[in-house]
Amino acid sequence: QVQLVESGGDSVQAGGSLRLSCAASGFTSRKYCMAWFRQAPGKEREGVAAADARGRTSYVDSVKGRFTISQDNAKTTLYLQMNSLQPEDTATYYCAVVVDDYCYAFPSRVDMFYWGKGTLVTISS
Repeated sequence: QVQLVESGGDSVQAGGSLRLSCAASGFTSRKYCMAWFRQAPGKEREGVAAADARGRTSYVDSVKGRFTISQDNAKTTLYLQMNSLQPEDTATYYCAVVVDDYCYAFPSRVDMFYWGKGTLVTISS
């Protein structure tokens, strides 16, 4: 069974940096899409960044140049390096994965993803 466990959420000041981690298990698909979504209170869930098994990445415009999605060499851990953080980045961040496909489902087909429980990121001004 697919299991995703996020960590690294914290409270930091605007302009700071943070790295989120997602430990993934329960699948060995050669095709996959791993992604980060976020949701702020009272707002809709938003796709932040995605990476597929071929190393292709995509980002929402608001984080381009500030966030970087990556995987470890074993491809069992997903990271989100977040720099130049702003209060607008405050949200619960969720790790998500689509198995047996690439990232065509990102960000709109949320029904195709397995989900972690999330980790809270709070940015103060």
